[in-house]
Amino acid sequence: MTSFAQATAVKAIDSHTYSAEFPTDWCIGSVPHGGFVTAAFLQVASAHFRTTLSKQKQPHTITLHLEFLRRTQEGPATFVVKDAKLGRRTSAIHVTLIQGKREEVLGYITNSDISTEEGVSFKTGYELHPAPYTAEVSKLRADKDANWQEQKNMPFASFRKASQKVRFFFPRKGQLMQSLADEWLCFRNGDKFTNESLGYVSDMWPQLVESYRSGGDPYNAKRESSNQDAVTEGKKKGWAKFWYPTLLLNLDVKKALPAEGVDWLFVRVRAKQIRNGRLDLEVVILDETGDIVALSHHVSLVLGAERNMAQRKKQDEQGKSKL
Repeated sequence: MTSFAQATAVKAIDSHTYSAEFPTDWCIGSVPHGGFVTAAFLQVASAHFRTTLSKQKQPHTITLHLEFLRRTQEGPATFVVKDAKLGRRTSAIHVTLIQGKREEVLGYITNSDISTEEGVSFKTGYELHPAPYTAEVSKLRADKDANWQEQKNMPFASFRKASQKVRFFFPRKGQLMQSLADEWLCFRNGDKFTNESLGYVSDMWPQLVESYRSGGDPYNAKRESSNQDAVTEGKKKGWAKFWYPTLLLNLDVKKALPAEGVDWLFVRVRAKQIRNGRLDLEVVILDETGDIVALSHHVSLVLGAERNMAQRKKQDEQGKSKL
């Protein structure tokens, strides 16, 4: 299995151009997972500020904004970087992802040095509401926590290949609200989460739309028996297979994770409105101590899976969106 570091690795072609290879096992259907693509952008920023912009001494991405213009595809990818603004505290770069002749994703990324940030600080009293179930993280890996249970068979996992890279732990009693989902995550192969993988984490959670479409919770770990296949069950119950392409993704990084990474992260995703095939998603990522690591906001569409697998047309190369 391709590790996260291998899958998102980038290679410098020149001072402002980087290449990558998007493998099929990190795709949703035929399209690289949006969070995986976001993580590749973070790798580009990390490499660029480590080399070309090393004099800035700004190793940490603190904000990211991506516009997904067209669906990406597995295989070679090129990232072209423009230094948009270089400053003493923060610097911003503009990054374009190109495959073939198509500009597919555009992004602005701002870097700083979180370890040297200083200024006014106040406790705001912010907390998640409703409060999530408590967890003994040391018991999660063995699936022995009193409040959290691993869901080993995710619906449509063969289509959503990128979702098979992590272990999902959901509340044993079910989600607190239909419009939100809480989870604990760890990489299945023992990889650790770093700041570069926050893009993937910010886009890896249960699809909220499916709990409404199915009339239940297809991600409720209690529904599984030890040898029950979630895809088979989904077909029997009429769960439709959908694709949820990202139109826009914002990431606000609050904390630098240890350089060696961490094993576990908590994620809450919540939708405020689902209407006419478009939805917003608010994502909060916490570490084991409950400290905010990152916040993310998405705008996504709800499309049939056939749109994901459809053959690409020449108009994709003529400036027209695939959506």
